[in-house]
Amino acid sequence: MTADVAVIGAGPGGLVAARWLAARGFEPTIFERNQVLGGQWAGLPGASGVWPGMHTNTSRVLTAFSDLEPRSRDVFPSGAEVLGYLQRYAQTFDLVPRIRFGTPVDHVRRDGDGWLLRHGDDESRFDRVVVASGRFHSPVIPPVPGLDTFTGSAGTSSTYHYRGSAPLHGKRILVAGCAVSALEVAAELSQQGAASVVVTQRRQRYVLPKFAAGVPSDHRIFTRYGVLAAEALPATEVDRQLREIVVEAGGSPEQYGAPAPDPSLFVAGVTLSQQYLPLVAEGRITVRPWMTSVAGTTVTFADGHTEDVDGILFGTGFALSLPFLSEEIRTLVGLDSVHLDADRHTFHPDLPGLAFVGMWDQSGGYFVPLELQARWIAYTWGGDVPAPTETHQRRAVELCRSRRGMPQKSRMNVAALGFARAAGVEPPLQDWPDLHRALLFGPLAPSSFRLHGPDALPDAATRFARDAAAFGAVTSTDGTERERDYWSLVQAATVG
Repeated sequence: MTADVAVIGAGPGGLVAARWLAARGFEPTIFERNQVLGGQWAGLPGASGVWPGMHTNTSRVLTAFSDLEPRSRDVFPSGAEVLGYLQRYAQTFDLVPRIRFGTPVDHVRRDGDGWLLRHGDDESRFDRVVVASGRFHSPVIPPVPGLDTFTGSAGTSSTYHYRGSAPLHGKRILVAGCAVSALEVAAELSQQGAASVVVTQRRQRYVLPKFAAGVPSDHRIFTRYGVLAAEALPATEVDRQLREIVVEAGGSPEQYGAPAPDPSLFVAGVTLSQQYLPLVAEGRITVRPWMTSVAGTTVTFADGHTEDVDGILFGTGFALSLPFLSEEIRTLVGLDSVHLDADRHTFHPDLPGLAFVGMWDQSGGYFVPLELQARWIAYTWGGDVPAPTETHQRRAVELCRSRRGMPQKSRMNVAALGFARAAGVEPPLQDWPDLHRALLFGPLAPSSFRLHGPDALPDAATRFARDAAAFGAVTSTDGTERERDYWSLVQAATVG
C-alpha cells in the first residue's frame, strides 16, 4: 500500500527528501509557504538570507546532489546558480507537480497512526511527515545595553535581511559577529563604498580562505580521514591537526592584525571567508571586541574604545524555530531555540512516521549530508535498511539531552559520514584500492556515496575520481610521509 508523506519545505532538504521518497514508492506532497521553490536560495526578502551578490563558501563539487551534475564552472557558484540547480533538480525528478506553493503549514499534530496538517482553512491527513522547513530563518540579535536608543540613519538589522551594499554606500557600518555572513558582508561593504567598516565579536575565530593553493578549503578540512581520526585519536590531537590545516592554508588572524584566537580551534571556531583577513590587514576593516553599550550613534566596546556608526548589522546566528509543531511533539523532542533531541537529528522513538531534515547546525556545506539524511529516511521507511532499534534511539535521545549546555555545532564530514553509515552507503576502503587516498583525504563528493550500498551506480568510481582530481587530489596509494602516517592510523582504527 502506497504511503502518503507530507514534506514541509521546498528548499534543498525538502526537495531531496521528496526525490528519494518518491524513488521508494512513497507519494510525497511538498508544502511550500512561498510561491517559488529553493528555500534560502530563492533569495526572497524576508524569507532568505541569500543576497544578490552572494557566492557559496562551499565548492561546486560539494554544492550538488549525487544524481545531477552542476552546470556551473565557477568553483564557488553564485546564489542564482544554486537556485537554478535546484529548479533543474525539481524538474528532473518531476517534483514541481508535487509542490503546493503558497501553502504554509500552520500546525502538525499526531492523529492515531498518522498525522494531521493544518494549512490555512484546510486540514490534510498523511501517513508520514518530513519536517524540512529550514534551520536558518529566525535570526538572533543578542541583547546589548542601550541598543534600543540607537539613532544611526541606517538603523539596526540582521545580515539575514541584507540585500546589497548600495543602501549603505558612504555609511559607517558596524558588523557584529564572526560567522560567515558577518565576515562576507563586512568584506563586501568595505570594498563597495561603505565609509568605514568595524567588526565586533565576542571571540576571534580562525578564518580559513575559501580557496588555498589551488584547492577549495572545504575539500581539505571536511574529509573522511577527519572523522576516522576523531574516532581513533584524543580530541587534543584532532584539534591540533585541524588547526594545522587551517593555519597552513591561511595563517592565523593575529598575523593580519586581528586579535589572536584561542590556541584550540575547537574553542575558537573557524569560518570560511576569502577576503576578510586581507582586508583587515589593509586597514579597510577594523576589529573590536564585543560591544558593551550603545547610546545614540555611539557604540562602546569592551576595550573602552568608542565608534560613531550609522548602522549596525548583526550576523550572530539563528534560533531553531518550528512554531507549527504541536505541543506534544515539541515536548517530546525537547525543542527550544537551540536543541532538538532526536537520533542523529532525524528520528524520535515516540514519534514513528515523523522525521526531521536539516535541523542541525554545522560548519561546511549542507547538500551532501542532506542527501544522505534523505536517503536514510527513505531507505528506513522503505525497508532497504533496518530501522534503528527503540533502545538505540532512546540512548541517542538521552545523549542529546546530556549534551545540553555544550557546543552544538557539528562539522559537515561528521554529519555526512553519520548519515552514510546509517543508510549503508559508506564505501568500504578495501573495495576501492585505487581510490584509497581520495576517499580518505579528498572531498566528500556526493559521487563517493554512490559507490556502495542501495542505489550504487556503475559509473560512480569514474565520477568520484574526476571529482577528487578536479583540484589536484591524487588517487594512488603512495604519498607524503604525513599521509602514510595517516594511512597507518586509519588501518589501525578500522581493523575488523
